[in-house]
Amino acid sequence: MKASELRQKSRDELSTLLIELARERFTLQMQKGTGQLSKTAQVKKVRRDAARVQTVLNEMVGVV
Repeated sequence: MKASELRQKSRDELSTLLIELARERFTLQMQKGTGQLSKTAQVKKVRRDAARVQTVLNEMVGVV
């Protein structure tokens, strides 16, 4: 997910996406803890996507 794609979305869409990413991150961390996760790099990807969404949200707040 690219920052340019995120900038085209509304605040509500970004907030919803951030919540979904947080839930996915929690699920992946639980799977990692129990040894069920085969793609451990997925945790890193979700964490970075959430940070990207948060950055775009903060940019929007600063502009308005």
